[in-house]
Amino acid sequence: MKKIVCFHLYNDFSGSPKVLKVVLEGLLRKGCTVDLVTSRGGVLDNAQCTMHNAQLNFRYYNYKFSGNGEVTALRYVWVQLYTFFLALGYWREDVVFYINTILPVGPAVAGWLMGKRVVYHYHENADVKGGMYRALAALMQRVATEIVCVSEYQRSFVKRTEGVTVVPNALPREFVERAVVDVERAFERKRVLMLGSLKAYKGTREFVALAERLPKYEFVLVLNEEQENIDTYIEKNEICVPKNLKIYARQADVVPFYAEASVVVNLTDKNQAIETFGLTALEAMVFGRPVVVPTVGGIAEMVEDGVNGWKVDVQELDEVAVRIAEMLEDRALYGRLAEGAVAQAERYSAENMVEEIERIVGG
Repeated sequence: MKKIVCFHLYNDFSGSPKVLKVVLEGLLRKGCTVDLVTSRGGVLDNAQCTMHNAQLNFRYYNYKFSGNGEVTALRYVWVQLYTFFLALGYWREDVVFYINTILPVGPAVAGWLMGKRVVYHYHENADVKGGMYRALAALMQRVATEIVCVSEYQRSFVKRTEGVTVVPNALPREFVERAVVDVERAFERKRVLMLGSLKAYKGTREFVALAERLPKYEFVLVLNEEQENIDTYIEKNEICVPKNLKIYARQADVVPFYAEASVVVNLTDKNQAIETFGLTALEAMVFGRPVVVPTVGGIAEMVEDGVNGWKVDVQELDEVAVRIAEMLEDRALYGRLAEGAVAQAERYSAENMVEEIERIVGG
């Protein structure tokens, strides 16, 4: 196979770099040669330990978000210019450009101009994320040789009909191997977990409200953010954190949180954003944890009401609270949902995902 040059804009601990790590590990095991171009500070840094071999070359740049939107925009433009010219350096080589998310537009355009094979791993739903994302999605459909979508829901928004394949995400092998399913202990803990970000549409304030409504249970919120920014957000929005809620900043390892949880929820507001997949729901189900998720999006494709959890929108917060209480009070119901969660998680195979992407990248 040709050398793969992979571009990922922002290396943090969110879903898209986690999935990329699984893909790259699989491709390297299959003998592929990979150049990875990304920033420092996230899950792909840890990949140096598991993916370190002669077939992998890291190329890092400095990039991070700023509280000032204009500063972030300028940094983004700088990275696109830098990676555009870096990509042009491959013009004499027989390579494939693998673009993770729609944000690395610079190298995608460079690859297209040079006539290289350009494969996009499309994680977002640009139609609900604003004008810039819609423009990037339109450009993707113009320059991509192939587009990998993560769910049928996401695929339905892609206008082009050829060169588009749905490949569901999967979890790293080491994550799955660490998952211990102990239904009885999980039920006894009475602990509700949510992982997300400080973006308003992710349901942070609604999760606080849930903790207030259900004081007999423990609530844990893990935010993909620095502690300083979390403290500022709480103070600025005058949020009173109830005693039964613990809030944690960005974590390099979330396995202990799933291991200690009973139920995992996703409160993304479907009126502002829609989950194209739902990696946290899959992570929860590997541990046998029932989930509560929105009623639309790729994440909804993973859940069947009364089988492995429930689909309830954040606008129906009273119903979310009712479903949580039902699961944490009815031992038999909880056991059935936990079994259903494990069965559903087994359908998402890392081996199948890597094989499909290897086929697509190889052309």
